[in-house]
Amino acid sequence: MTPNILSIAGSDPSGGAGIQADIKAISANGGYAMAVITALTAQNTRGVSAVHLTPPEIVAAQIRAIREDIAVHAVKIGMLGDAEITACVAREIAGIGCPVVLDPVMVAKGGDRLLDAASVGALRDSLLPLASVVTPNLPEAADLLDRPEAKCRDDMQAQARALLALGPAAVLLKGGHLAGEVSDDLLATRETETWLSGPRIATGNTHGTGCTLSSALAAQLGAGLPLAEAATEAKRYITGAIAAADRLAVGSGHGPVHHFHAVGWGEDQRG
Repeated sequence: MTPNILSIAGSDPSGGAGIQADIKAISANGGYAMAVITALTAQNTRGVSAVHLTPPEIVAAQIRAIREDIAVHAVKIGMLGDAEITACVAREIAGIGCPVVLDPVMVAKGGDRLLDAASVGALRDSLLPLASVVTPNLPEAADLLDRPEAKCRDDMQAQARALLALGPAAVLLKGGHLAGEVSDDLLATRETETWLSGPRIATGNTHGTGCTLSSALAAQLGAGLPLAEAATEAKRYITGAIAAADRLAVGSGHGPVHHFHAVGWGEDQRG
């Protein structure tokens, strides 16, 4: 059976991140993608120029419409925008009975803030305890914990444990911001810590990597894979998508990863 995966996130009209990236990644990982839109953004590969948040009552209505009619096998949560929408999403997914992957989107690749600093507390208090797994990068983890950004693997382990203390069942802490030839991510639960390693790929086309990884993870969990296996598959997928990113020619800034690299779509747009 094809799992139904619900993404709750903002829209990126350039297609590299947000709902658009989520739909591509879920589809590429064998899921049926559904979307609740929390915000409309005006952005491209060079940055975000405008954000219009969806009224919380419309966010709630979208989630209710899905839950009233369709079995949801996993949820991915991305950009939320403010404390009201964050609290709304927490209320509407309570008791959903399936894996919940929380990607705490706070800052876009170009540096534009996508979650008001005052709203970080709402995400920390209302959504982290509902998450099956939270997938922050190092700056996001530091923001959630109000501490300096991790600079080494020991720091990552300490911050993963601190995040677990806030309530999620698991943490996938992404180490892409560290230096070195290897990109190490840490999958931590209260019982185990597992390092997931991949090559560090020299490319500027990394727009939407967090959205893509978390959506792939949600699709794998929705298909019934255990967490460690699902995270390994999601890591393998995002590594391949980054490695193939330079086959695309999208924009003049941080281009997107290649979501459909494994199926031979768009062999090379450069020219």
